[in-house]
Amino acid sequence: MSVSSSHTEDLVLKPKRGKMQARPALSFSDEDKVGTYQPHDEALMVTLQIRGYDVRRVLVDQSSGAEIMYPDLYKGLKLKPEDLVSYDSPLVGFDRNTIIPRDMIRLPIWVGTKVVEVNFIVVDAYSPYTAILAKLWLHAIEAVSSTLHLKVKFPSGDYIKELIGSQTMARQ
Repeated sequence: MSVSSSHTEDLVLKPKRGKMQARPALSFSDEDKVGTYQPHDEALMVTLQIRGYDVRRVLVDQSSGAEIMYPDLYKGLKLKPEDLVSYDSPLVGFDRNTIIPRDMIRLPIWVGTKVVEVNFIVVDAYSPYTAILAKLWLHAIEAVSSTLHLKVKFPSGDYIKELIGSQTMARQ
């Protein structure tokens, strides 16, 4: 199989049963900025399906090490205290204040055809977000995120799927 040099940056060659197979790479280009206002400094906020519900204002934060759920989502999903499991390790918030978590809950998140179980740490604190998804979630779906492009890209079979962030939601 030959691949022209102009296309090599868009493809990753992987052996498959003795043959070379071209798979699209997880990458971003200027075309991925179409539909966004540039320059910008908005956070990457998406809508995801959590526990079967469309949940808006989910922050994708690749620098965070913990998946967080805030009170609005906890109430909106009609979760009960008996749904929680104990979690007692303190967290440090964006404002560098220590937050004592309420507890933890494991919930499914649908992304395309993938379903990933996520351990959310439930906190009683104000946030403009309903939840924060972090590195663990990105790694579980084998995704790459870009705040510049306001997108999350992840493999799905032979294709690359996208979650597109909302600048409007981020500005509210």
